[in-house]
Amino acid sequence: MLGYVTGTGRGEVDSLLRDVADRLQAEGWPLAGAVQYNVETGPESKCHMDLQVLSGTERVRISQDLGALSRGCRLDPQGLERVVGLVSAGLQRGAALLLVNKFGKQELEGRGFRPVIGEALSSGVPVLVAINHGNLDAFLGFAGDLGEALTQDPDAIADWCRARMAETSAQPLARDAG
Repeated sequence: MLGYVTGTGRGEVDSLLRDVADRLQAEGWPLAGAVQYNVETGPESKCHMDLQVLSGTERVRISQDLGALSRGCRLDPQGLERVVGLVSAGLQRGAALLLVNKFGKQELEGRGFRPVIGEALSSGVPVLVAINHGNLDAFLGFAGDLGEALTQDPDAIADWCRARMAETSAQPLARDAG
C-alpha cells in the first residue's frame, strides 16, 4: 500500500508523478496529495518550486529566494506546512490515493508529509511517494515491509495505483458524458 519511485535527473520524478496524477484524475479517481512544478527563473538563479494540491485548485510556492550565491536549503517550511494542511483536508474528504511529491528532509525528521502518510496508511488509503536516492535508506527504514519499489514507467505506476485503489473498494467518481 506504499509505493515509491526514485529518480536521478532534476525534475524527472516530478514530471512522472504529474503524468500519473493527470491520468488518474482524468479517470475520475479522487486524489489527495501534491505534485511539484519547477518554475525556471533564468540561468543565473535557481528555479521556484511550487506544489499543486490535487484535491483543490491551490498552487503554493514552497521555495524561498535566498539569492544567486546561496548554498543553503531553499525550502519554505511555512509553504510546505500550508500544503500539508490542504492535503490532509483533502484526504479526510475521501481520497482513494495519497500522492506525495517527495519524501525529503522534512519527512525524514518527522515533519512535512510524514504524518499525512501515516494517516493515509492507517485509514487504508494507498500512498505513492517519490524519493531521491540520497534519502532512500532512511525512507526504507520508515516504510519497513510496506514499501514497494516501482519502475519509472508511468503506465506501470498508474496500473499499480488503480490496483491498490481497487483493493480498498475505491471507485472513480462518475464523470459527465457531455
